[in-house]
Amino acid sequence: MENNKYKKDNDKKREDSGSGILEEQFDQIKENGSITAANGRHVIHCLTIIGQIEGHDVLPTQNKTTKYEHVIPQLIAVEEDPSIKGLLIILNTVGGDVEAGLAIAELISGMSKPTVSLVLGGGHSIGVPLAVSAKRSFIVPSATMTIHPVRMNGLVLGVPQTMYYFDKIQDRITNFVTSNSSISREEFEKLMMNTGELVTDIGTVLDGQSAVEKGLIDSIGSLSDIINCLYSMIDGEEGQK
Repeated sequence: MENNKYKKDNDKKREDSGSGILEEQFDQIKENGSITAANGRHVIHCLTIIGQIEGHDVLPTQNKTTKYEHVIPQLIAVEEDPSIKGLLIILNTVGGDVEAGLAIAELISGMSKPTVSLVLGGGHSIGVPLAVSAKRSFIVPSATMTIHPVRMNGLVLGVPQTMYYFDKIQDRITNFVTSNSSISREEFEKLMMNTGELVTDIGTVLDGQSAVEKGLIDSIGSLSDIINCLYSMIDGEEGQK
């Protein structure tokens, strides 16, 4: 009885002190790697996409992954919550499942609320469409982005239909990237099919400044830049109402 009373008293103290919000945020970070920040000028949600994008197949436990079944409900919740005014997407990913990555990217690009992305470390492979899916995209100078054609591991049937299938997948990625950034289709395909840069693959690695110069990413920036940009976008929308 005494232990129960002590627990109730402590719970009430945490509630009274306002630390319940912090505990809720800690749970968000622990479970989904995300946080809803409510102490700034506007309430914003921060979504992190890190490691490898996990699709229908479960990756080994030692892999750092972003599970699309965790991300999709968060995006819907952000879009539907009137208290959340904008979304920050922080990326440091090696790529991963094409279908899952494109699914997340399509949802982000279709959101009505202001969205801003930042590439830290790397935004490789299917991380490229994820980076450009936001309404404004940023990259730190030290980050890199790898552009290469679609690849598949495992057994592949050596028939013409397989190559046609790969071409269709690549078209979907290319169309999405060029529709959501300033890079031209010709330039993107040229970077993708470059044979003189990667030792064991074809493609191109762009650093932060090069990604901006090619029109793939909008701006060089860091944390304060993306928050200020998101606040400005929110203020602009609210001023139009």
